[in-house]
Amino acid sequence: MGSVKDNIIVTPLKQIEVKGGDVWHAFKRSDPQFREYGEAYFSWVEEGAVKAWKKHKRMTLNLVVPVGTVRFVMMTGQNEFVTEDIGEARYARLTVPPGLWFGFQGLGPGKSLVLNIADIEHDPDEVERSSVNDINYNW
Repeated sequence: MGSVKDNIIVTPLKQIEVKGGDVWHAFKRSDPQFREYGEAYFSWVEEGAVKAWKKHKRMTLNLVVPVGTVRFVMMTGQNEFVTEDIGEARYARLTVPPGLWFGFQGLGPGKSLVLNIADIEHDPDEVERSSVNDINYNW
């Protein structure tokens, strides 16, 4: 079995140029990271704003940033972190397995839009939350 870092997957996504407006793929049922569909939701994050920390017990996140740029930080061990910046310039899907503390920061410009395509529906008892200052990470 691989390390927890091996379970964080960044998948480059296809952008198709179309006259009148491009098509940006996000997720297909045939993608290897697809498990099950629970829900999809969008979240705005302002430039410089930090939304941290959460740890899902069962939910796998599939994160896409079609507007702006966002830095995602996953804690993979004591004082060990994996960071991924995704957005318009690096259009990709970030798959984050359950059991990891994670947070994110808007890098802008302006507001960035995050899409999460989750494998289960939101359940408030399924997620743990902690203050941004509880985990020693220099945003």
